[in-house]
Amino acid sequence: MIRILFADDHEMVRIGVSAYLSAQPDMEVIAEADDGDEAVQLAIELKPDIILMDLVMKRMDGIEATRHIMDQWPEAKIIIVTSFIDDEKVYPALEAGATSYLLKTSKASEIAKAIRATYDGQIVLEPEVTGKIMNKMRQGQDEDLHEQLTEREMEILLLVAEGKSNQEIADQLFIALKTVKVHVSNILGKLQVTDRTQAVIYAFKHQLVK
Repeated sequence: MIRILFADDHEMVRIGVSAYLSAQPDMEVIAEADDGDEAVQLAIELKPDIILMDLVMKRMDGIEATRHIMDQWPEAKIIIVTSFIDDEKVYPALEAGATSYLLKTSKASEIAKAIRATYDGQIVLEPEVTGKIMNKMRQGQDEDLHEQLTEREMEILLLVAEGKSNQEIADQLFIALKTVKVHVSNILGKLQVTDRTQAVIYAFKHQLVK
């Protein structure tokens, strides 16, 4: 059962989406929040499998809430569900640590599908978001930065692209979790990206993933 926390300041949106998700045989909305501050408190207290996060909310917006949650609980999986697709929202949300990014125009079935994919370790982005990130990367780098990666770093990058967590990578490669974290940090630095999502997009853009 996928346990979900839904943060949105529109009550009717919460009621409608929560009802649909709770009707799914593999999902349960365990809590709802109408602002970012409450979302942070509930996320840390309940440790849900997936957090659906609106961006524009009172007291604390979704970007700041995402940042606070990830600082206190780095394993959290946060899906942004918003009406905004502008650069001022997309980049900060992903940099804060959000795993996936959807628009509120998405069908409820599409949100459910994204929840399952994110739960399984995949990254789900609106096509416009993927396009924005790839354009930004093209503007900022022309060289093949991945050529700087060591053989081990490349191996870990490909595992990250498969949606594996740091712990799963450590178990598969028989190395310490701390070692994986160091490698991931080095990979992000060499690729000049700020998070795992952008690293995965880089890998697909440069056809590193078969």
